[in-house]
Amino acid sequence: MEANHFVHHISKDLVQWLPLARFEGEVIVVDDVSKIPDSIDYLRTKSVLGVDTESRPSFTRGVHYPTALVQIASEERCYLYRLTHVGMPKELAAIFADASICKVGLAFKDDLRGMRRRRDFQPANCVDLQSIVSKYGILDLGLQKIFAICFGKKISKSQQLTNWEVSHLTPEQARYASTDAWATLLIYKKLCDTEPLPARVVKQLLQEEHDKQVAHQQAIMAARENPDTDAAAPAPAH
Repeated sequence: MEANHFVHHISKDLVQWLPLARFEGEVIVVDDVSKIPDSIDYLRTKSVLGVDTESRPSFTRGVHYPTALVQIASEERCYLYRLTHVGMPKELAAIFADASICKVGLAFKDDLRGMRRRRDFQPANCVDLQSIVSKYGILDLGLQKIFAICFGKKISKSQQLTNWEVSHLTPEQARYASTDAWATLLIYKKLCDTEPLPARVVKQLLQEEHDKQVAHQQAIMAARENPDTDAAAPAPAH
């Protein structure tokens, strides 16, 4: 098992200078029900899968669109399930309910909730990276920053606000979507191969992080209440 050498935070500015990483494996778009059986057969051969979902972005408060895409990746292949074309297949729901297969995501509860609105299932063995990274001293919670901390590379977010309900995905959309699912898988495997920090150290780190955030919020409130003071609110120590 590797020694733990992760930094707690990485700045957005530093991330932008890192070399780009992206999924280079096979991408298969599942936009017809005839493609479902083969894809499920493949997924069932894997013990761990990386997962992400995409929805059409909303620019209006209170307006949310249903999950349009589910990405499920191994290290070699990624399936893109276009739910606007095939719905939420019962076979796919069964993958997320299968306790023998570990599914890894980020902010996974939101992704699962979106899929369950299309077809209900009982999630099993679904791991949210945000719930485990602190055990390794990583305090950033965004996928791009976690990936940068683990691998010293960045993943692109250029397609984040794209319309995932379009008739045909562009190669750029497909590669972007695949990369996010693949990245969650790589991070999870990296963490599994790394020595976690002692529980007391993690507890102390989280307490210090909480105290910094509280102090930052208090400084902001004080600045708002006394706008004529020269003191500026300190930035969070990231």
